[in-house]
Amino acid sequence: MFILKRQDVELSSIQHPKREQQVPILHYQGLTYRLISVFKANQEEEARSLWRELTDNRGKACVLLEEPERYSVWGKIRLEQLDNDTGSHSKTGILIQASLLLLQAVYIDIEEFLGTRQASLFEKDIASVLQQKQFPQVSSSETANLLTTNPLQLAKLPAWQENHVILLLQELHRLGKGYFGNANFAKLVAGTLQDMPLSERSHFISWLNQSPLSKLWQ
Repeated sequence: MFILKRQDVELSSIQHPKREQQVPILHYQGLTYRLISVFKANQEEEARSLWRELTDNRGKACVLLEEPERYSVWGKIRLEQLDNDTGSHSKTGILIQASLLLLQAVYIDIEEFLGTRQASLFEKDIASVLQQKQFPQVSSSETANLLTTNPLQLAKLPAWQENHVILLLQELHRLGKGYFGNANFAKLVAGTLQDMPLSERSHFISWLNQSPLSKLWQ
């Protein structure tokens, strides 16, 4: 729809009516846009790709904001829509779901390309990591459940914090690199996040882009 510069718009934030968080808001020509995703300055192509996907393929009213230090994609919204916000999980819950999707994708690829024996060893390795790092809810049966049950359908997510997600993704990348012999697997499994709702996937990607993990999983 539009590619805008910082001087073209007014940026602010408002209190979400139902959750304890501030919602970034962009105002342009009397219309209001809500932040969808943030990209680093060297990720112009990724930002433009998401913007084109939303505008050209999905018919969304979006703007791409170009700033010296970052790019960001914003979607048109009426402020009263926030009262009916469809986000069903907390920010941490979204990170947990996405990390479990990546975990399962690596597990499935190991089983498919390296065989069931290697998949069984990987399951033991992951269980060992979760226990050594003192993750909540990490019995052997619960570990097996995390590897096989779609996290988008779990009645209750593990009681993890953001630091647990970072640890899991760091260790998952280390293990995956050991099993496959290189880090190419990380780019291949990213497509598994397509099953997440767009707003939640965008939140995870924005978080990932700004975390120490960005170089591992991009």
